[in-house]
Amino acid sequence: MKTPTSVATLTDFGRVRLSKSFFMRDFLFSDIAAIHGLLNLPDDLDLAIAAGSALCENLLEPLQDAFGRIAIRSAYRSCEVNGLGNSMMLAGKKGYNCASNESNYAVHIWDRRDVNGRIGATACIVVPSFWDRFQAEGDWQKMAWWIHDHLPYSELQFYPRYWAFNITWNEKPIKRIDSFARPTGCLTKLGMENHDGSHEHAWVGIL
Repeated sequence: MKTPTSVATLTDFGRVRLSKSFFMRDFLFSDIAAIHGLLNLPDDLDLAIAAGSALCENLLEPLQDAFGRIAIRSAYRSCEVNGLGNSMMLAGKKGYNCASNESNYAVHIWDRRDVNGRIGATACIVVPSFWDRFQAEGDWQKMAWWIHDHLPYSELQFYPRYWAFNITWNEKPIKRIDSFARPTGCLTKLGMENHDGSHEHAWVGIL
C-alpha cells in the first residue's frame, strides 16, 4: 500500500480492519498532530498494518472480550509526530511525553523495526469497567498481574489517571511491567523472583 495522499486513499487506509473489533482509523489520532497540524501516517503501511494487527489480535481483543469496551488514548505515531513530541519534552514543554524515535521503533512507531529487527506496536488504553471498580492506591496491579498471567504482552507501563497503561506487543516479548502510579517503579521483569508462576491471588475477583 502507498501512503495516503487524498481523502479517498486515507479513508481506505482507515478502513483497514486489524481484528474483529478494531480498524486502523482507531489508532491514528494524535493530540500532538492535531495541535501542530501534522499528518500522523505511516511511511510503511504494510508494516504498520502487520504490527497493529498483532497488537489487536493478541492483546486488545482478549482484553475487550474479558473486560468490555476498551478506550484508546493514543497509539500509532509517525516519526515526525514522535520526534516533535520528544523535542518538546526535552525543552520542558508540558504535555509532551515522547521518548526518542529510536527507542519508540516497534513501540509507538509501528512502521519501523526495533534495533533487533523485530516488529511491534503499542497502544495506550483505558479499561473503563476496571477503573470504575478499582480505584484504591495500587489497584492497577490487579490488571497488571491478570495480563501477565493471561496474555503474550511484551511491556506494560501504568499511569495514575484512570489506570491508563501502555500495552506493547513484540515478536519477542520481554514481559516487563513498570508504573508511574503508586507504587512506582518496576513491578516485574525477567529474573525477578515474582516473575514466574501464577499470580491469581493478586487479580482474583476482577472479572
